[in-house]
Amino acid sequence: MPAEEFENGILPVQHLEQAIHDGVIAADHPVEEGQLQPASLDLRLGREAWRVQASFLPGQHLTVADKLAQFGMHKIDLSDGAVLERGCVYIVKLQERLRLPAGISAMANPKSSTGRLDIFTRLITDGAREFESVADGYEGPLYAEISPRTFSVLVRAGSRLSQLRLRRGISAPSDLLMESLQSTVGLVHGAERTDIRDGVALSVNLEPDVKSGMIGWRARKHAGLIDIDAPASQPVDAFWERVTPSDLTVGGLVLNPDEFYILASREFVTVPKDHAAEMRAYDTRVGEFRAHYAGFFDPGFGMAELGAEGTRAVLEVRSHDVPFLIEQGQTVCRLVYEPMVSVPATLYGAGGSNYQSQGLRLAKHFIQD
Repeated sequence: MPAEEFENGILPVQHLEQAIHDGVIAADHPVEEGQLQPASLDLRLGREAWRVQASFLPGQHLTVADKLAQFGMHKIDLSDGAVLERGCVYIVKLQERLRLPAGISAMANPKSSTGRLDIFTRLITDGAREFESVADGYEGPLYAEISPRTFSVLVRAGSRLSQLRLRRGISAPSDLLMESLQSTVGLVHGAERTDIRDGVALSVNLEPDVKSGMIGWRARKHAGLIDIDAPASQPVDAFWERVTPSDLTVGGLVLNPDEFYILASREFVTVPKDHAAEMRAYDTRVGEFRAHYAGFFDPGFGMAELGAEGTRAVLEVRSHDVPFLIEQGQTVCRLVYEPMVSVPATLYGAGGSNYQSQGLRLAKHFIQD
């Protein structure tokens, strides 16, 4: 481990391993090596799931079990696998649980493949008044709210849909620090101007890919079932339509309500080895649509020395309620960088990755060239 270490920041993989050893992170079954990422831990579904009437938060002094007693409709055993139907809401108890000491908090986000399948998933804890965050000192179980939006999915105990980061202290990087990193490291490049304001702005690319001539993908409605644990198992054309320049109208691309699109950022993204990043999913100031479900970018993402020759951010985009015109270069989301406590022992893409040097890449479940 590098000698230099900082007081506050995101905990790297070697600290996560120590947290597992110390019981800060515990699990029904031993944590597997493949769950550990440079700055996060993949969370596994447990055996117990519930179909529920509606999404909920427990609120102070109540447990998830208390709410399930009120809103649970049907209990499901995931031991041998079960189908989660599109348009339905489920709560699944996770195999991992936490015993956070003072000064250590946690946050969660969907994995990249989860977002690219349009599976809406959020972490819930006992007593929670907001999703995806766990306050320091929390001791107890973890649950995932799961709602497939486009495709029904087959999951089982052990399936991984979300990931967890631990943070020591409070690390809220300023715009000034982001500007310094941009000038010294080059967090993003490929656009005429970089807008840094509450994070680094990313804009949409509607120029066709040189090789494929594509702009993006649009999910087919009423497609088949996807096994979440079966990579390269489904033909692309059965689930996706290509978005090409012929789909553009004057000024840009009209996003139809209740349709799901995979697009790419105009900018190329780099996450330096001593930082981690999170893409903020939705900001009403940039339009009535949501961009990017899966928000964690690990140290090493897009770094040229790790074999990434220009890595765009993939944008999972869905319009709200009304058709919305999105234009070339329009800001769609912001990337917020945070320092690491120390440089991870392994960096993103060092051992190979599905999404390093990605372009318009779909989830790993589809057969792609």
